[in-house]
Amino acid sequence: MEKNVGSAIESQGLTIPEEPLFFLKTSNCYLPHLGEVRRPANYEGKVIFEGELGVVIGKVCKHVSEESADDYIFGYTNVNDTTAPELIRKDPTFPQWCRAKSMDTFGAFGPSISTKVDLNQMQVKTFNPGRIRQDYAVSDFIFSPQQIVSFLSQEMTLFPGDLIACGTGDGILLWKPGTTVEVRIDGLDPLTNAMASN
Repeated sequence: MEKNVGSAIESQGLTIPEEPLFFLKTSNCYLPHLGEVRRPANYEGKVIFEGELGVVIGKVCKHVSEESADDYIFGYTNVNDTTAPELIRKDPTFPQWCRAKSMDTFGAFGPSISTKVDLNQMQVKTFNPGRIRQDYAVSDFIFSPQQIVSFLSQEMTLFPGDLIACGTGDGILLWKPGTTVEVRIDGLDPLTNAMASN
């Protein structure tokens, strides 16, 4: 999701979207807990980290209501939505969101899935390297996980194991080689990954 954290929208002077804004990350970018992020040899630009709450779909989901969305959510996990921002608008006529976010190792999530959480009490914090860089509340989402699942299911079928990252807050920074990023969300086991030194 993009533009889904109220405080980030306000601080950047953006307009609140009327509906969820989303893009796709491809399955090749998956990286497990403690895995190492590696930039492709043909890309020398910046790499940034984005700590996010991930929603894991538990069963086939199509045309579901917001009220019934919880029946289709298996649980929640940490996501580090790694991005090569310079690629997004490298061609001014065609934003390349998928390319910028789907490079191998650019989709870390885990290490576990929690099935019982209190979304109203969850805080997303991202540390690099050991210092807090992001700190925002899930309750500050413009669109809740239930609203997002319902919206997406009207246009595309969601399947068990599908992962939806709910968007990130302020504090996105350059991920320097050799440093570690840790995503901590209340009620979830922390996700830790390092950027390769070269």
